[in-house]
Amino acid sequence: MPKETAKILVIRFSAMGDVAMTAPILKEFNQHYPDIPLLYVSRELFKPFFNEVSNLSFISFDPKKKHKGFLGIFRLFREINKHKITAVADLHQNLRSRILSLLFFFKGVKLVTIDKGRKGKSELTRKENKILAPLPLTVERYAAVFKKLGYPFTLSNTLKPALPALLTGEIFPAKTKKWIGVSPFAQHLQKVYPLHKMEAVVYQLANLGHQLFILGGTLEEEQIADGWAAKHENVRSLVRKIKLEEELKLISNLDVMLSMDSSGMHLASLKNIPVVSVWGATHPYAGFMGYGQSINDAVQIDLYCRPCSVYGNVPCYRGDFACMNNLAESTVVNSVINKLNNGEATSLSTARKI
Repeated sequence: MPKETAKILVIRFSAMGDVAMTAPILKEFNQHYPDIPLLYVSRELFKPFFNEVSNLSFISFDPKKKHKGFLGIFRLFREINKHKITAVADLHQNLRSRILSLLFFFKGVKLVTIDKGRKGKSELTRKENKILAPLPLTVERYAAVFKKLGYPFTLSNTLKPALPALLTGEIFPAKTKKWIGVSPFAQHLQKVYPLHKMEAVVYQLANLGHQLFILGGTLEEEQIADGWAAKHENVRSLVRKIKLEEELKLISNLDVMLSMDSSGMHLASLKNIPVVSVWGATHPYAGFMGYGQSINDAVQIDLYCRPCSVYGNVPCYRGDFACMNNLAESTVVNSVINKLNNGEATSLSTARKI
């Protein structure tokens, strides 16, 4: 079938950071193939990630009600089938995406599924005979799917000049100082810099006269962030106070983001904002560095046991969580300051950026 009639279904149901990472890839795809329409299926919450991707239509996936179970996936298949797609890019490779992809495959639609590189990740995280070597970036794995579909392009993987969005509402102050976003939370605790240490980092940066915005999503995170904000006039909590679309506008006005290995890093990449990222049980070598971000801005301790997990969902087998507990607050603070001054993250005796 000629490419002029092509329409590609892109599947990535979750998680937030992984979905956000696909958006820059699709923007680059669109620049190379502007006449190829894309149909993206994911959770409704993530729709704002793709507002700047031309020639893309979005279909909402509802796993708890409308699209629950096999019958729900079949219902989703019938909805998508009306769009007469010609190829499927499965960027998720979980049970649901496989079922949906196979339904189209059995119809004769070309299918390519992401290679997650599980063998390499297992070698990187195992206890014995660990192979500490960088694996392909996840964004590169996404781009490889489109290459196999017949749409090759060279991934630039660079941040463009930021375009600050107009902010409205009393919750956003006038910008009279440097703005730092702080995304201190993550789904798995092994990726979270101990909150008492992060609190100290926040106040040190606030005492230097910078404006900090705490980002998050859960009720517990809101309570923590509100507590920090109550103690310093230069700290504001935005957790559960603004919608995702407003949060993205706020991020576009930041000078730097301080984040864990979490969605905060990838939201910043969406808006071309540099990130100082803090890594514990996980490691940039697993491939989850944000699009366009520099590994020189990854703050981490060089330990024989790191990384022990790809996703941060494995408890510390040493029992001391040294990868985070031994990472000095001053290292994180200096890394952010240097990035604000257009430098690179500082490497002190307590940390090494690999």
